[in-house]
Amino acid sequence: VQLQACGGGLVQAGDSLRLSCAASGSLSSTYVMGWFRQAPGKEREFVAAISRVGVSTYYEDTVKGRFIILGDKSMNTVYLQMNSLKPEDTAVYFCAASLEFWDIARVTKAYTYTKWGQGTQVTVSS
Repeated sequence: VQLQACGGGLVQAGDSLRLSCAASGSLSSTYVMGWFRQAPGKEREFVAAISRVGVSTYYEDTVKGRFIILGDKSMNTVYLQMNSLKPEDTAVYFCAASLEFWDIARVTKAYTYTKWGQGTQVTVSS
């Protein structure tokens, strides 16, 4: 599985962006797709996750109500719709794929994801 993330950019506070993560290769063993972000000088942190059957989603508290994770019908492309962006959302955003079954206690953990995209920069100016 290879993941390609895109859609980042420079926006103003309050604007919206949609990130995309296109997966290629066999996804038959992939159960969870996630988005993480890493700001300069900070550790990579969980943003959102979705089960590949598209039934379950989970969000980090600071993005809940502003961000939406969703996938296309095949779930080979996963999106992160980011609304009401804030300067503190500035980071490099990574998509990732996990072979584990959906478990809220684990979908937030970066080490449970085995495949990662290259990252896309999101910069929000005040």
